[in-house]
Amino acid sequence: VLVSIISSPPQNYPLYIRSVPTENELKFHYTVHTSLDVVDEKISAMGKALVDQRELYLGLLYPTEDYKVYGYVTNSKVKFVMVVDSSNTALRDNEIRSMFRKLHNSYTDIMCNPFYNPGDRIHSRAFDNMVNSMMMQVC
Repeated sequence: VLVSIISSPPQNYPLYIRSVPTENELKFHYTVHTSLDVVDEKISAMGKALVDQRELYLGLLYPTEDYKVYGYVTNSKVKFVMVVDSSNTALRDNEIRSMFRKLHNSYTDIMCNPFYNPGDRIHSRAFDNMVNSMMMQVC
């Protein structure tokens, strides 16, 4: 399972990446970076409709043999990508959506911190704890 937050275009660099277990971390990084093209395609396909909508969940970006990749984009075009195990059939779309909302709320709390510089990597114990508890639900 992997959770990542990618900065807004044109930079598209990772602000936060956490994977459990850590042995396939490089493979997860590759998966996240390949998913950015799919995220951009979905955003451009939605076009103006995305601006009018409150729902920012992009849904299943693409499945692989081992993993399913889900996406979410904020109003400021920051992208959240979640990679989960394909064998986890108990995980429903509405559960993924609520996990992204929880992640977005925690991300917003970090942005509201006066000591955080937007664009810096996220180093927060509270955020790590929230992500870890979310990942334990999925595993």
